[in-house]
Amino acid sequence: MSIEVKVPQLPESIADATIVAWHKSPGDKVERDENLVDLETDKVVLEVPAPASGVLTEIRLADGTTVTSGEILAILDESQQAKTTATAAAVSAPAPAGESAQISEPVETPEAPSKLSPAVRRLVEEHKLDVARIAGSGKDGRVTKSDVMNFISPDAATPVEKTAPAVAAAPVTQSAAGSRSDRRVTMTRLRSMISDRLVEAQQTAALLTSFNEVDLTEVIRLRKTYQEKFEKKHGIRIGFMSFFVKAAIEALKKFPAINASLEDKDIVYHDYYDIGIAVSTERGLMVPVLRNAELMSYADIETSIREYALRARDGKITLEELTGGTFSITNGGVFGSLMSTPILNPPQSAILGMHKIQERAMVVDGEVRVRPVMYLALTYDHRLIDGREAVQFLVSIKECLEDPARLLLQV
Repeated sequence: MSIEVKVPQLPESIADATIVAWHKSPGDKVERDENLVDLETDKVVLEVPAPASGVLTEIRLADGTTVTSGEILAILDESQQAKTTATAAAVSAPAPAGESAQISEPVETPEAPSKLSPAVRRLVEEHKLDVARIAGSGKDGRVTKSDVMNFISPDAATPVEKTAPAVAAAPVTQSAAGSRSDRRVTMTRLRSMISDRLVEAQQTAALLTSFNEVDLTEVIRLRKTYQEKFEKKHGIRIGFMSFFVKAAIEALKKFPAINASLEDKDIVYHDYYDIGIAVSTERGLMVPVLRNAELMSYADIETSIREYALRARDGKITLEELTGGTFSITNGGVFGSLMSTPILNPPQSAILGMHKIQERAMVVDGEVRVRPVMYLALTYDHRLIDGREAVQFLVSIKECLEDPARLLLQV
């Protein structure tokens, strides 16, 4: 019985998706709910599971194709599941007495064209490559698209027949030996969406950035003092981000315009605090949202951020977890950034940038002391937020972090 594998129903706000990679090829045996293909939308990667166990007989649409809900992606033959099992049993059965065994030792053979994904097969045919020469890095040694791209070179693409005696090659200079090839790769949907939104923010908002610095001596002391007990009780280490989320919420309560957004000529004030936390992945920057972060404990914040980061990097985060948000925080310090001007995430009106903690000479009570200091940056929409509010917002965060008791007392 043939079964159609279709594009699942896409979220309401998403019109189409792009086929990123097939994990199976025609002729492959698949199990029910096994992931067949990845579909990339503007924000997330969706997995399409096998609706039943069987053999994948046909792939209708190749990598890079744009698809919509309900389109047929492939054909799965459920009846071949029984045939495959019966054949395997026959092969493994012992030969009848008196007959010599006809089964020889397994011999490695070049990967058959039918076992290649459509994208790999197309590249191999275009460049007239010998698949047997390409080392596969996929499952069971399967040749992937990246394997072919890494293999392709001026020499590999146009092999020279060895019909003449070998001649010693003339010495070449370093510049002649260096590669000058170019690679053209289509921008992913996520990267394209990020590009559009950043340009939109630059073109539609009056962006301005204010800076301040914060002495993290007390926060670091608290972490060192209670880290072991905190981890033992909650099963997670306490990081800096939970302190910054708590401090930002206290500051947002004092300056509600920074937690607001513009809709046409109206200012929408949000009486809740959905804090977006920027997470870097191989596919691009994602900003999962902590809903009602004002109600979360330090342990809740740290646990949620860890889970979001892991799922975002595995491509398993949902669209709902990435939408909304009233204010965002990004931490360039994990990559060594000393100072930067983050770009806000529309329709939000502001974003807080954290940076690298670096020991500096600070004057404290008339004495020069070495302190762990971080630069803070607040990029905001000047159409809605005045400079006075932005500066005082940063001062409020600074005060909360330099005297963490304020977070407990909410003063």
